[in-house]
Amino acid sequence: MSYRHGVYVSEVPTSIVPPRRVETALPFVVGTAPIEQLENKKINEPVLCFTYKEFVDNFGWSDDFEKYTLCEFAKAYFALYTAAPVVFVNVYDPSVFKDSNSNPDPTAVRGTDIIGGIDPTSGKKTGLELVSDVFSRFRMIVGSIVAPKFSADPAVASVMGAKASLINSHFKAMAIVDVPESVDKYSDVPAYKDDNGLTDEHMVVCWPKLKVGNEKYWMSSHVAGLLSSLDAEENVPYRSPSNHRFEATGAFVGANEVWLGPEEAGYLNGNGIVTALNFVGGWRCWGNRTAAYPANTDVKDTFIPIRRMFNYIGNTLVLTAWQKLDYPITKRLIETVVDSFNIWLNGLAAREFILGGRVAFLKEENPTTDIMDGVIKFHVYITPPSPAREIDFIVEYDPAYIKTLF
Repeated sequence: MSYRHGVYVSEVPTSIVPPRRVETALPFVVGTAPIEQLENKKINEPVLCFTYKEFVDNFGWSDDFEKYTLCEFAKAYFALYTAAPVVFVNVYDPSVFKDSNSNPDPTAVRGTDIIGGIDPTSGKKTGLELVSDVFSRFRMIVGSIVAPKFSADPAVASVMGAKASLINSHFKAMAIVDVPESVDKYSDVPAYKDDNGLTDEHMVVCWPKLKVGNEKYWMSSHVAGLLSSLDAEENVPYRSPSNHRFEATGAFVGANEVWLGPEEAGYLNGNGIVTALNFVGGWRCWGNRTAAYPANTDVKDTFIPIRRMFNYIGNTLVLTAWQKLDYPITKRLIETVVDSFNIWLNGLAAREFILGGRVAFLKEENPTTDIMDGVIKFHVYITPPSPAREIDFIVEYDPAYIKTLF
């Protein structure tokens, strides 16, 4: 060390680490877009769009939502729910997908193209596989995985649920999927859901479709938009989408309008299906349950807002604690992690995003051999509030009030 003479200042790391901000509802949307209109064609490339114009500049535009599913989502998300941003992936390649006359045909895209994969030679990812690239490209965490129209294919829906349960081996999201129009009776939807294995706790199953005037939408596009609009104010996903207004003028399946009463809608909700109800206050999203219900009754897996809060808190823990990886395991490190997250959880509780939460470093969960091997565990206790899915009033005739006559 060189000879020192004077007054010096040094710094130590702050003992409290602020949490990293997490995008709670960022949609990752896979589908088809009219890119034949553009010279620079984005095919199997994640594109982050904050505005309607950005989407049109990157993917073109068409009002034919049946052919171009990304246009449907963009219209719902940007225009109807005024939400942003979105990561879009177009799988349609006009030079590959053609009709019988060798003309470009987006309807030739199949569920397998949406699922995608990894080319064994080039290593290039396609379709849903690209969800793992979102964080490395944009430093944003996916909140929901959506594929309007194509998620009505149970094979696609199953892959979406699997992807949502663990992204990049660290992050969790929700898959929002649809039931096909071939299931045209509400009473047949639960059997379809169970027969096709749509029972994942990271999945929201939607039926029927929605319309806005003459425009027709898959409900998954609206649910994704509604979740984002609810999260926008606080960026904390503690509220259920149920009983919040859809930007819709009707519900339908096939050529028939759908008018459910509370009993029919409740039947769907009781089988883990989100639907639309026009009862009080116009068309509303109706249903709090994930696809795991009723086979699974664990509250953290079956209420949509609680599942999303577990995703949000878990994702935040990963991002915030990452900066402490590979630090020496000392008492200061343990106290920094515990104190930082307890302050954050106390803040969530003070604003009633959770009822309470704490982080503890427990001796019984940290054996000497684990610590010697560089492994430490922190136990996180949290209680997000359940949605008030039932409010009961007990009304009783009280004869004592007769005395008010005298």
